[in-house]
Amino acid sequence: MECHETESLLGAYLDGELEPAVSSSVRAHAETCVTCRRKLAEMQSISRMVRQAPYYQASDRLRARVAQAHAQSTRTSHLRAWAAAAVVVASVSGSILFVRSSTRAALMGEPADAVAQEVVSGHVRALMGEHLFDVRSTDQHTVKPWFLGKLDFSPPVTDLAQAGFPLTGGRLDYVAGHPVAALVYTRGQHTINVFVWPEGSNAVSSLEARAIRGFHVRHWTRGGMAYWAVSDVNDADLDQFVRALQQ
Repeated sequence: MECHETESLLGAYLDGELEPAVSSSVRAHAETCVTCRRKLAEMQSISRMVRQAPYYQASDRLRARVAQAHAQSTRTSHLRAWAAAAVVVASVSGSILFVRSSTRAALMGEPADAVAQEVVSGHVRALMGEHLFDVRSTDQHTVKPWFLGKLDFSPPVTDLAQAGFPLTGGRLDYVAGHPVAALVYTRGQHTINVFVWPEGSNAVSSLEARAIRGFHVRHWTRGGMAYWAVSDVNDADLDQFVRALQQ
């Protein structure tokens, strides 16, 4: 486990919210990493201080004043909500277009090496956090509609079971801070994550191959979409998977 992955899990580790396997990985890393062990100790110290802080009961007079202020705030909020609704309705179409263009531009503007690191981190995070699926199904007609309303594009979803790479589900993921579709396939005991988002051009790019932190990565664009496939399967199997997906 890398330091940046451990740091993002320290809070959940202290609160006992991680799966046993992930918790063990965080603990093992902290035992061998001075930086993460120090951060964990600092968080534990703060937690103890918060628990030991004295608790003061609010007086009846203060409770009454807070309740009155809340009631007044609620009435004001309702009036503001009606006014804001008109503005939202008028601007929502433009906002959607802005989000779509800004998300696409941000992802296209990221260096390829940085994006490759992001998708590998997403792959590892999904496997270790046991949040591999938001929708678990081998039916492409179940997985594809699940993304409706969650993304501003419709990711292509293909079942490759006949090629030896069955579809097993999908989820909403994030690359460079922006939402993307993640499609999950398997090859034996190996998981293949395919991250998909609009590329902004209908040009078809040649296949790019990388190896990052022990994972094989493939990147290409096709039909206006950018594809990043990540897995620990061997190079030959991953190339076969990509060829099947491109057909």
